[in-house]
Amino acid sequence: MELALEREIVLNKTACRIIGVAAFVLFTALGAFVRVPLPFTPVPLTLQTMFVLLSAACLGGNLAGCSQLIYILLGVIGLPIFTNASSGLSYLAGPTGGYLAGFVVAVFFIGKAIRRVENNFLLTFALFCLADFLLLFCGALWLGVYLGSGFSKSFWLGFAPFVPGDILKAFAATGIYWRIRERCAGIFA
Repeated sequence: MELALEREIVLNKTACRIIGVAAFVLFTALGAFVRVPLPFTPVPLTLQTMFVLLSAACLGGNLAGCSQLIYILLGVIGLPIFTNASSGLSYLAGPTGGYLAGFVVAVFFIGKAIRRVENNFLLTFALFCLADFLLLFCGALWLGVYLGSGFSKSFWLGFAPFVPGDILKAFAATGIYWRIRERCAGIFA
């Protein structure tokens, strides 16, 4: 079985890149359906951030940015792939619109820094946490605008509650990336 996993199935790097982008569009969409509503905030907990972090590390900033922009575009044009099976341009103006913008910011942040830390598990984990906090910050900023409240309230509703879960997701993403990083570097570098 391990021998089969070590063989390269698709030899064309362009095809691999297209498949990689499409896969992370799909993973991000599926992550939206792993949803835990929190009673004190309009923002649910989802698995999307783990896939956003992984997309950036595996694909690099540009391809991961494409995957996240395609995900957002597909949702905007009507595919029900946002959290709660929502879609449409109006979704971007809702309470979670800032997190979607944060997806794009986070992948470019990781894309710029990943090659500097990828040989150190703890530094990779720290990078993932920083990118995740940047994503949460974007979301909390927009949530404050949406609610018409100050940053203090949006911090407690849109940032702080998600930190423990996002640290766990960053750790899981780091573990997955750590196992596949050499394959990603050969294809997406």
